[in-house]
Amino acid sequence: MPRSWKFTIIALAVAGIASIPLVWLLDGPDTGQLVGATLQFAVAVIAFCWAVWPDAPRGVRARFQAVRTGAARAEDGGVAGTGVRVRGQRARHMASARARDTGKATAKGRRSKANSGIEIS
Repeated sequence: MPRSWKFTIIALAVAGIASIPLVWLLDGPDTGQLVGATLQFAVAVIAFCWAVWPDAPRGVRARFQAVRTGAARAEDGGVAGTGVRVRGQRARHMASARARDTGKATAKGRRSKANSGIEIS
């Protein structure tokens, strides 16, 4: 969920929770008003918890991590990189990938590539 939606839902939930004593209960509530206040409170608490709760991991969400990668060097028109480089839609279908404590990578010559981390294209 986008961060702006989370903030909006949290603000509305807090407003819903705070308005219960102000609107419903200050005027001597009857049974209907107590039921309405209870439902309003329950919905506001559920919305608040749903917005604050961290997103559950999904199998289609890709997570990549490159830690302490080695140096990458490019010579004579080559391309070299370290860290994580993901291009295209292919990465959406991958679960995860991790590179840690990798060695040096050198690309020599035209159209050569070197990466000491993760590259998916």
